[in-house]
Amino acid sequence: MFDMNKHREAGQSIFMGSMKGFANTCAVGVTFFVTGPIHSQTVGWVTAYTAWHYGAGWEDLVSFVWFVLVACMAFFVSRASVSTLIMMGGLAVATRLF
Repeated sequence: MFDMNKHREAGQSIFMGSMKGFANTCAVGVTFFVTGPIHSQTVGWVTAYTAWHYGAGWEDLVSFVWFVLVACMAFFVSRASVSTLIMMGGLAVATRLF
């Protein structure tokens, strides 16, 4: 009457969707707290490098682009890290239970 494989796959799909959402939410939080300090510590060097190698006048644009790049890097690194931790944690729990 009920296909147990489809039922199991649906449960796994819901779980994986929830874990992806959790990883994204954690990554947004980490990005919020990490982007500002990293940007403020590195923007001086990046704008000086830009002015030295590409000429003056690009500093404002490069500063904004650098902020966006730092935010993207922080988000994707933290999302990959949280996703890996979730998967490793899930495997550790599964191996202990079964």
